[in-house]
Amino acid sequence: MKRAITLAGGGPAAGLHIGMLHRLAEAGIKFQEGEGDVWALSCIGAWVGLVYNQCDPGKEVEQTYNFFKDHVFRDDESYERFPINTVFGPDWFSNTRALMRFLSKPENYKNVWLPDRMMDSVQATMSMLSDRDKWFKWDEGDINQWILNHVMAPNPFVRYLTSLMYLSEVNGLSRIYYPDSVFMKGIKFERLFEDKKPFIYHNAWNLSTQKLDLFSNEKGDGYKDISSASLCACSALPFIEGTVEIDGDTYCEGALVDTVNFQRLLEDHKDLDEIWVNRVVDAKQVRKPENLHDSLGNLCELFAATVGEDDVKLFKYHVKEEKKWKGTIVEIQVPTNINFKWSHENLDRGRAAGYKAADEAYKEYMKKTNGEKNRTGAVRFINEKDKDKDEKRLIAQPPRRRAATTAEKKKKIDA
Repeated sequence: MKRAITLAGGGPAAGLHIGMLHRLAEAGIKFQEGEGDVWALSCIGAWVGLVYNQCDPGKEVEQTYNFFKDHVFRDDESYERFPINTVFGPDWFSNTRALMRFLSKPENYKNVWLPDRMMDSVQATMSMLSDRDKWFKWDEGDINQWILNHVMAPNPFVRYLTSLMYLSEVNGLSRIYYPDSVFMKGIKFERLFEDKKPFIYHNAWNLSTQKLDLFSNEKGDGYKDISSASLCACSALPFIEGTVEIDGDTYCEGALVDTVNFQRLLEDHKDLDEIWVNRVVDAKQVRKPENLHDSLGNLCELFAATVGEDDVKLFKYHVKEEKKWKGTIVEIQVPTNINFKWSHENLDRGRAAGYKAADEAYKEYMKKTNGEKNRTGAVRFINEKDKDKDEKRLIAQPPRRRAATTAEKKKKIDA
């Protein structure tokens, strides 16, 4: 039986992947049966998949869990007042170099001092203060706009600091790619290229060529080689993480384009019997934000939820309509009882939820297939989302305009 597993992006939902792999491994479905099996990965799914496949045989689940617990997720007590994972740190050395370059360039001082704009703001402020009738008409929005446009924008010091923040040579809040760091060396990439390993590939978006590039553990297959650089590139979410340079090209996260990474899965692996899909992020996990931490999580994960769901729908549609592949697709439904915290508590919660979701999918799989190949002559879908209980995000449509009656039209013409 040749199987593929797709591990999608979803950041702090990594525990769902680990729990799912744990349950399926118990059932004897390990996706590690030599060259026939395939791992299609993106973003956090690539991190889980690569770490899992470089672990000691028979210890994959616990070693993968320990890697993320010890090196990525933060303990609950510390996270409570420092809500950042252990690897998304600022690049102090590069930031300092960018600061020095910015300060040393004469062109960066151009248009910092704008006397005419300063006078315009003074006049606007005096006009506002001299008209007492306006004092009680201004609300918070008016006052905030006045501060932005007539206090901050014309101030030379504020202008320079703002341009330093947004226009210096820093393109991410954090950096994760340090190839010689203890953290990166903790992943034994050379093990991924050993004989009898499954075919493993992940994506990353090439900003230089404007296309999705694929990286694999099989040399000479037309893909680029998996490396620490490619792994960091595949999760380099713009603004959150800095871009990664590989062979002269600049890369960022590929999950922005293909969250589940179905790219070339069936084109290059036509002999697959089964495809197991673990999407991990769902729009129902996105809740009302209480602070910037929650808002940042929503920003990162809402797109992954909707793009991932669309990826699965489109993939299933094409497989069904094209009628070229007649295997089995098993969906592991996305639990919604996790959050976007990089805490040990959320990692454990995700692992338990992923285990349960995989257990339900496996039972449905055995019920429908008894673990045998699909011989129906058509693609077979297992454990699909219940359409009657569809949790997809509903987009409210504006009410349709009521058509005017003949009498109303005549009355309007007469008027």
